[in-house]
Amino acid sequence: MSRVTFDLDVMRSFVAGIELGSFAKAADRLGRSTSAVSAQLKKLEDQAGTVLLRKAGRGMVLTEAGEVMLGYARRLLELNDEAASAVHGVQLQGHVRLGLQEDFGESLLPEVLGRFKRAHPKLRVEVHIARNPTLLQALDAGRLDLALAWETTPPTSRMQHVLNVPMRWIGAGDMPDEASEPLPLVVLEAPCLMRTAAIDALDRAGRAWRIAFTSASLAGTWAAVKAGLGISVRTPLGLPADLQTMDAATAHLPVLPTLGLALYRSEDEPTPAVARLAELILQRLEP
Repeated sequence: MSRVTFDLDVMRSFVAGIELGSFAKAADRLGRSTSAVSAQLKKLEDQAGTVLLRKAGRGMVLTEAGEVMLGYARRLLELNDEAASAVHGVQLQGHVRLGLQEDFGESLLPEVLGRFKRAHPKLRVEVHIARNPTLLQALDAGRLDLALAWETTPPTSRMQHVLNVPMRWIGAGDMPDEASEPLPLVVLEAPCLMRTAAIDALDRAGRAWRIAFTSASLAGTWAAVKAGLGISVRTPLGLPADLQTMDAATAHLPVLPTLGLALYRSEDEPTPAVARLAELILQRLEP
C-alpha cells in the first residue's frame, strides 16, 4: 500500500471551514472561490479514502472519520506554521515584555510561550501578571510592549479587539435560597470590573448582597469560593476545573453582561518580535 501525503493547503481549507462553520466563509478568508475549496475537500476525501463530511439540514457536519482528521489536521498545521516561523525568524533577538491578568496565566502562557520559545530561542519574554488598570498604565508608560486586557477605553490604533467574553456567576456548591440571608460575594479588591458588574446587577434586580471575602489575588478568590464562603463573578477563561459556572435563571440570579478582551500594543509599529508574539496570542484566542 502506497503512503499518502496530505496536502497541507487542502487541510488548511478543511480546518478553516469547520472552525468558521461555513466553507463559503473559509473561501473568503483564504482568498479562494467556493468551488476551489469544494474541490480541495473532494481531494482530501479522496486522499483519506473515506467520507469526512455529511449533509445535516442546510449545512455539513463531520463524520467520525472527519473528527479524527480534524484533530490531525490542526496538529499538522500548527507544526507546519511553527516550523515556518522558526526558519524565518531564527535571527530574531531581544526581548518582549508581556502583560497578562491571572485569568490567562495557566491556560495561555504554557502553550503560547512554549511555541514562541521553540521558534525563537534567542528571544526573551518577560511576563508581568497584574490587574487591568495596572497593565494599561504600564503600557502607557512604556514598561510593557503588549498587554492582554479587558476593554475599558475607546478603541485606538494600538488596540485590537480579540473577542467578547461572557461574565458568569461562579460557585462551588449549592446556592443560598433566594429568600434567605443576603447573597455572600467573594470579590477582588476594588477597583474591579467584575466586582462592580456583580453589585450593579444585584442592585438592579433588587437582590440583597454582602461582601463575604475580599482578596488581592485571583488565587485567593478561587480558594474562598472553593471553601464555600460565597460566589464570585469571573469569565470562563482560566476557570479552575473544580469550580463551575452557574445558570443565572436556575440560581435566581441576574444575567451578567459581557466583557471585550483586547490585545494592546505600546507602539503603532511593533518590532518583529512583538508582532510575532501578538500573532501567536491571537491565534490561540480568536474564535
